[in-house]
Order: sequence, then structure tokens, then C-alpha cells
Amino acid sequence: MSLLLALLIGVFAGVRSLTAPAVTAWAIRLGWLPVGGGLAWLGGLPSVIILTVLALGELIADKLPTTPSRTSPPGLIARAVMGALAGACVASAGGSAAVAGAVLGLIGGIVGCFAGYAARTRLVRALGTPDFYVAILEDVVAIVGCLWIVTRL
Repeated sequence: MSLLLALLIGVFAGVRSLTAPAVTAWAIRLGWLPVGGGLAWLGGLPSVIILTVLALGELIADKLPTTPSRTSPPGLIARAVMGALAGACVASAGGSAAVAGAVLGLIGGIVGCFAGYAARTRLVRALGTPDFYVAILEDVVAIVGCLWIVTRL
């Protein structure tokens, strides 16, 4: 189960790269995810603060017209790396190997990047609504999805 959740949190990292690690950091900090060893630093106060500020910044920056595409190399790499980090934590908390969770989170980050982009662009076209509204919906889905995952273990 924890490996499936690691893949899924990676998918949400593909949608919003910093939401998954920020929610994961909070979950570790609050004791929802029992992560020890080399991943415990993520639940430290400095990590929680930095990731939360960065995630909030991403939520704002995503709505700006000058923000580069998530599928460009920097955005894609960030989503893969953040998916791997969150996936490793989720897998480890569930008793699975952190390395397996990292690999699945990385794959999920790539899948979520392209699937999220496709879903967002298609919804904007289908609904004939400004991109901003669909982006807000995407934010909510990523936040709620990550919260759901970290409360399953």
C-alpha cells in the first residue's frame, strides 16, 4: 500500500512540485508519517518553514503569465526530484524501502507533470474559462490529494 501511495504523492508533485514535499514535511513534523533515519530532517522546523514558503510562492507564481511551462526541463526535473523525495518518505513511513518509494515518486512526478498539463489545458478549452480558475482547482486537488495520502499511513 505504501508504494502505491508513494507513486500517487509523486503524481501530485507533478501537478504542484512543492506541495507534495511541503505537506510531507508537515506530516512528519506532526507525527502523521513516522519517518526516521536519513529522511527525518524533512520534518525539522527549518525544512517545514522553507518548504511551506516555497510551496505558497509556487501557488502564486503558477498563475502568472510569465511562468515557464511545467514540462520544460527545469520544471520537469523539479517535479521528478520532489516526487522522489516525498515518495521516499511515504514509502518509508509505511514500512517499505525508501529507495523503491523514491523511484515510484520520481515516476509519479513525471506522469503527474504531463497528465496535469494535459488535464489543465483541456479543461480550459472545454469549459471556455480563464486558465486562472482551472489553476485554482488544480491547487485544491494537489493539496487535498497530498493530505489524503499522508493521513493514510
